[in-house]
Amino acid sequence: MQHKILVIDDNTDVIKALKILFLINDIDCEGASSPEQGLAMLKSQDYDLVIQDMNFTQDTTSGEEGKTLYHQIRALNPDLPIILLTAWAQLEMAVELIKHGAADYIAKPWQDDKLLSSVNNLLEMYQLQQAQTRGKKQFKVRQEQLRQDYDLCGLIFSDQAMLSLLETATQVAHSDAQVLITGPNGAGKEKIAELLVANSAYRDKPFIRVNAGALPAELIEAELFGVVSGAYTGATKSREGRFAAADGGTLFLDEIGNLPLTGQQKLLRVLQTGEFEAVGSSKTQKVKVRVISATNANLNEAIARGEFRQDLYYRLNMIELRLPPLTERPDDIVPLAMHFLSSHKSLSEGAQRLLKRYAWPGNVRELQNVIGRAELLAAGARIEATDLGLNTSASTLASHEFTIEDITQALDKHQGNVTHAAKSLGLSRQAMYRRMDKFGIKR
Repeated sequence: MQHKILVIDDNTDVIKALKILFLINDIDCEGASSPEQGLAMLKSQDYDLVIQDMNFTQDTTSGEEGKTLYHQIRALNPDLPIILLTAWAQLEMAVELIKHGAADYIAKPWQDDKLLSSVNNLLEMYQLQQAQTRGKKQFKVRQEQLRQDYDLCGLIFSDQAMLSLLETATQVAHSDAQVLITGPNGAGKEKIAELLVANSAYRDKPFIRVNAGALPAELIEAELFGVVSGAYTGATKSREGRFAAADGGTLFLDEIGNLPLTGQQKLLRVLQTGEFEAVGSSKTQKVKVRVISATNANLNEAIARGEFRQDLYYRLNMIELRLPPLTERPDDIVPLAMHFLSSHKSLSEGAQRLLKRYAWPGNVRELQNVIGRAELLAAGARIEATDLGLNTSASTLASHEFTIEDITQALDKHQGNVTHAAKSLGLSRQAMYRRMDKFGIKR
C-alpha cells in the first residue's frame, strides 16, 4: 500500500521539491498552500503524515501560525504524525510542539536523506499504530458479541489470547464432546469448565466436581464410582460415587493426570460404554455423563513414561482448550487486579507496571492473593508498588519489551521530560534513550 503525505506550505517551490523527492521514493504527496486548504484536505481525505510550515504570512517569523495549525490538525486527528518545517528562528517553538506530540522537526534548507529517514520511520510507526488501533476495535466488537451471546460466568478478560480461547470454548460448549482443559495451576481451568456447562444443554443438570489431585490414590476409585459397605477397611457404609451423582449432567475431573492406572481403566470403560461397578460390587450401573477434565501435567510425557493410558487420553481429548498462563495474557493482569480490588481502593501507576512485569508463577490465584494482601497492608486508598510485596529479583520478572505506544504515552504525559518518563516506566534514562532511538523518536 502506497503511503500518502500532505505538505502544507505557502511556498509552492517547497511543495514541488518535496513532491519530486517523495515521488522518486514511491510515496504519494499532495500539497496545500495555506492552512485553510490543508485543513479542508485533511477533513476530506486520509493521509499518513503531514509536513507543515511554521509561517504563512509574508515577513512573519514568530511561528505562531504554525503552532495554531498544528493544534488544529491535532484536533482533527490526534495520532497523525506531523513534521514541522522550521527556520532556525522557530527552533524553540518547534521544540515546544515536540513536547506536545509533534513527531519531528526539520530545519530549512533540509537534507533529503535526513528528511526521508524521518518520514520512513514515522510512516512505519504510524502504520503499526493504525494496525494496533484497528486490532483493539475489532477486539472490542468480538468481546461484546461474546458477552451478548453467551454466559461468560463473570470472566474478566482483555487479552487476545483469552478471547480466542473463549470463542472456541463457547463454540464447543453445546456439544457432547469430551473436553480436556490444559494449563498451569491457578490459571482458571475450573472457571472454563463452569463456562462450558453454563452454555451447554446440561446447564440445569447436575454439575459434579472432583479434584483427583486432592485425593489419596487408593480412594479415587471409590470417590468416582462409589463403594459398598465392607469393600475395604474403613468402608463402613455404602456410598454413591461421583459418576452416579452426575448422571444426566456433567462431571468435572480436575488434575486427571493423578488418576492411577486402575482408575484410568475404569474411567475409559465408562467413557466407552457408560457402565461401571462400585468398588466391592459386581452390580453394573449405567450412566450418561459428559466428562470435562483438566490437568496441569503434560499427558504426552506421562504416556511415554507409562503413567497414563494413551487410549484414555484420546477419549478425554476430543477437544483441547489450552488456558495460557497469566504471563501470556498480559492485557488481563491489570483488569483482573482491578476486579479483585474493593471499591474504595485503587492501584498506582507504579503498582500496575510492577503487576505487568511480574512473572506470576501462581497465575490468577496468586494475583488474587497479592491484591487481597495489599489491600490490608496499604496505608492509604491507593496501593503502591511497595504494598504488593512482590519479589522483584530478575528471576521473578517477566521479560517485557516496551512498545512505541508505551514510550510515546510516557513522554506525552511528562511533557517530553525524558528523565521523568523513563522513571515512570521503570527505566534508566539511558535505557529510555535506546528505546527512543529504536522507534525513531526525536530526542
